[in-house]
Amino acid sequence: MLKNPNYVYGSRDITVPLHLNFGQFILDRMWMHKDRIAQTNGATGETMTYGEIVQQSMRFAISLSRLGVRKGERIAILSENRQEFWTAVIGPACVGAIVTTISTNYVKGELKHAMNISKPKYVIISPKMHERHVRTLKSFGFIEKTIIFGDAGSKSGLYSFDELVLAGGGSEIEIEKFTAVNVNGQNDVLFMVYSSGTTGLPKGVLLTHYNVIAACCLPVTFDPKQPTLSVGPWYHVMGLVGSITGMASGRIGVYLDKFDVELYLKTIERYKVVQLTVVPPILVAVCKSTSTLDLGSVRLIYSGAAPLHKDTAKAAFEKFPNLRGVFQGYGSSETTLGITRYTYTQLDIAKPGSVGLAAPGCVLKIVDIKTRQPLGPNQTGEICAKGALLMKGYIGRARSEDFDDEDFYRTGDVGYYDEDGHFYICDRIKELIKYKGYQVPPAELEAVLLQHEAVKDAGVVGIEDRAAGEVPLAFVVRQPGKEVTEQDLKDFVARTLSNPKHLRGGVRFVTEIPKNPSGKILRQELRKLAKSRKSKL
Repeated sequence: MLKNPNYVYGSRDITVPLHLNFGQFILDRMWMHKDRIAQTNGATGETMTYGEIVQQSMRFAISLSRLGVRKGERIAILSENRQEFWTAVIGPACVGAIVTTISTNYVKGELKHAMNISKPKYVIISPKMHERHVRTLKSFGFIEKTIIFGDAGSKSGLYSFDELVLAGGGSEIEIEKFTAVNVNGQNDVLFMVYSSGTTGLPKGVLLTHYNVIAACCLPVTFDPKQPTLSVGPWYHVMGLVGSITGMASGRIGVYLDKFDVELYLKTIERYKVVQLTVVPPILVAVCKSTSTLDLGSVRLIYSGAAPLHKDTAKAAFEKFPNLRGVFQGYGSSETTLGITRYTYTQLDIAKPGSVGLAAPGCVLKIVDIKTRQPLGPNQTGEICAKGALLMKGYIGRARSEDFDDEDFYRTGDVGYYDEDGHFYICDRIKELIKYKGYQVPPAELEAVLLQHEAVKDAGVVGIEDRAAGEVPLAFVVRQPGKEVTEQDLKDFVARTLSNPKHLRGGVRFVTEIPKNPSGKILRQELRKLAKSRKSKL
């Protein structure tokens, strides 16, 4: 068979181990860097070496096995970013359990939705999350055992994480004498994560051991010898798989539990951070900060989860005096993180605004949204993908609903690639505003609005218009201490963008823009607000 000239093929240079158990794989990889600090809590200064994570993970796996955890059983982790998190992920992987990571932002109804999708038999939880959700968790008949980080203390019916780690062995375990449970890595599920839910309720995404190992075997995006700061939640695929791929290469990681601009900048200065992983709203907030802290250590920024406007990237070079490059990548929960990317060795070939080249082991195509025919370079359509990084599927849903007859996953994202194979993202198909036959990407308008000095954040949706079909409406959060009117912003956009993209739906000022954990705007919430005629969230 011949390759399709309109498809973009990533290189075939990807090697994965035969055993295909992620737990065994990551233990072996981390042990190679056992004396290196794996993670540092930027807020508290707590550290853990790779060797400590390996030892704790093996002990925890042994205790889980004694507790009765078996291959294929589901374990939920409900916790903010904290030192024990990776032991809680790797231990279950070693016994062949399926790990499902739950958002710490969920309220009662959302928690019930996610837990009823996965139906975990075991729950590993932080004290903070246990206090918040204890009543809801007790209502689930399928939960048999709950493990709490730290000491269970007087809390009845809970198992102490610390005690289970200690019970797995007092002295150091020889890694050569430890073996993970055998799995069929290409079919057996490792992670059950949840789709972003930007257009509806989240779906359970099934990622296999093979998916995650393949991601770890790709060329690294960051220099593993340099400190990297991340603030994304580890329950989300960007933080979960992004951190795992970094640990597989021995990356020096610095993390924060949540984003606070001053703490973030102080952490960069204190730990001489060289590389940053961000979502666009974080980079916008950092660039607008008036802080005078020393940020000269930063050399590389990697942005994901949403399109990054070229003006924001330009502002980053002004904020970080020694910055060498701002990269973007593209992917999703369904693609085990990134299917287009640049690595830190590709500074010279990276193109501004591009989300990178096809990842090794991936095949990508752009298809016409209506005819489904493959398109060539510089033609905009839906991005479709297949390869080693693509999910097994959604739980409880036929694969045929989301994959085409060539087994390409239909991403729902609109983009194109140029004559050199570099990819560019426009927006979500369902989020495009249809103005008199023109397709208006909300992300483009948001990026322009964010360049205004009086705008802290912005979100755009289409609202019905009898004559035009839809017109753009902007929700805007003012920058503290700055004044701006609706007409000011309408004029600002009109001076910058073409006629179909003007804010004919107006501007509403709000206190915040609703977003999911990865920084994507929850447009369905903005649409509800647009219909309500209110201007507060």
